[in-house]
Amino acid sequence: MPTDLEIARSVELAPIEEIAWTRGIGVEELVPFGRHMAKITWPAIRSRIEQPRGSLILVTSVNPTRYGEGKTVTTIGLSIGLNRIGKKAACVIREPSMGPVFGIKGGAAGGGHVQVLPMEDINLHFTGDIHAVTSAHNLCSAVLDNHLHQGNELNLDPSRLLWPRVLDMNDRTLRSAAIGLGGPANGMAREERFDITAASEVMAILALARDYEDLRFRLGEIVIGPSRDGRPIKANDIEAAGAMALLMRTAFLPNLVQTTEGTPAFIHAGPFANIAHGNSSIIADRLSLALNDMVVTEAGFGADLGAEKALHIKAQASGISPDCIVVNVTVRSMKMHGYGMSGITMTGDRLKEENLDMLRLGATANLGRHIRNMARFGPDVVVSINRFPTDTDAEIETLMQIATEAGSAETVLYEGHAKGGEGAEPLAHAVNRAVQRHMAAGRPFNPLFDSDAPIEEKVRTIATEIYGASEIEIETRAKKQLKQITEWGYGELPVCMAKTQYSFSHDPTLHGAPEGFTLPIREFRLNAGAGFIVAVCGSMMTMPGLPRRPAAADMDMDEDGNLTGVFS
Repeated sequence: MPTDLEIARSVELAPIEEIAWTRGIGVEELVPFGRHMAKITWPAIRSRIEQPRGSLILVTSVNPTRYGEGKTVTTIGLSIGLNRIGKKAACVIREPSMGPVFGIKGGAAGGGHVQVLPMEDINLHFTGDIHAVTSAHNLCSAVLDNHLHQGNELNLDPSRLLWPRVLDMNDRTLRSAAIGLGGPANGMAREERFDITAASEVMAILALARDYEDLRFRLGEIVIGPSRDGRPIKANDIEAAGAMALLMRTAFLPNLVQTTEGTPAFIHAGPFANIAHGNSSIIADRLSLALNDMVVTEAGFGADLGAEKALHIKAQASGISPDCIVVNVTVRSMKMHGYGMSGITMTGDRLKEENLDMLRLGATANLGRHIRNMARFGPDVVVSINRFPTDTDAEIETLMQIATEAGSAETVLYEGHAKGGEGAEPLAHAVNRAVQRHMAAGRPFNPLFDSDAPIEEKVRTIATEIYGASEIEIETRAKKQLKQITEWGYGELPVCMAKTQYSFSHDPTLHGAPEGFTLPIREFRLNAGAGFIVAVCGSMMTMPGLPRRPAAADMDMDEDGNLTGVFS
């Protein structure tokens, strides 16, 4: 089979104004970035977002292998499949971070015959939104350190600052750093932390803001640290928020591209789901829902992370809940969990070999819990089996049976990667049926707790009812942080859990559906502008590191400027 890059280059792309026109957007309502990418102007968005909305489909997944299980491939392909069965549909997905692009995955624009294009541009810089987030975030950092250097009029406590710096790259050496060295002219010497840009509160604000007014308000509400007398000092207080908003002006506009089969695709915001809230922007959803019958969006990593946050954070901020939840699963991921539960050494070759016992063991536990978790929220759960070439018919049949027994409304074989939109049609039909059932039932939506529940109650509920923990353990430092957050009046905000994506627990080696463990909460971070609290679990890092052999090692450029060894 040809590589993703070869397939992408074989597609004759339509001019972006033609893609926009299929949804009633005129050329004068576009801000073009070349011939095949554009942003939608604010007047065009503002005039449409209050129109009657279509149906929202949320695509999530099981706990993945380290290479991912094709959730984005499923999201993109489903939108193509829905168009093929007569629905006006689009997908809304997150922008790839260059951390994973140069780290493990090598790209995040779909794959095979279901991609968003031009994939080379999307994976590298795109329209500059992530750079804008990085710049706005670090502008606040620069203003903060200048404030300290110029006399610290607000009496900030330099030893207790909450605001880090960010970079859109995996660089473990920056997790803990010293800045301001070299004498007084270089500013105040202090410890500093770097996060990856996908974990920035500014990125979360981009994803959750409803309009420009809300964007500016949220940036001003960012709490950068306490004063020495215990008051929360905000970005507005150091007069940084206005300039931050200027840097975010264009980034706030959703990006329009197309799929391999010409379906409109909106790509906007890129928070990770293991260390942030893991969902694309509310403004892109609202625009796309006003233009389409059905909109397919994805939530990062497994349903214990991105989907839980879509249902408890994003839905609360937007007022829009999904009409169907698709759980993406692969045979190899379930065999991986089976091997992990059995204690048998797992290798890449073993994952390719038929083993129904390991498949049953892993799927009954891991897939079963994900289905039951998602079914509690109200919409029907459709399971999509993303087929790999090494999967056997017996494995597919076994996985379908387990999914049905666990409560899947329908279980469908998805072959979009190999067959494009044709391979997505069975899933499209199943999703359409699920959406119609949900609409007929009055669109029920059942969060696990009241929005005003205390932070500790929310954390405990997620840990025990979604993850399978028996209890939580809040470490001493985290208790002090929670006390301060509560005293400042933020004790009822939503909670964003930061934990490994490879397990329901905080421990990536605990496969399947572990139970009875205690979930350790190491730290609470206040994201007042974004409107949630981050609970850091176990040893989770908010600045990833590169693997032993990064994907970047195989990337290059030839004498004509063509990329080589990239996204294949």
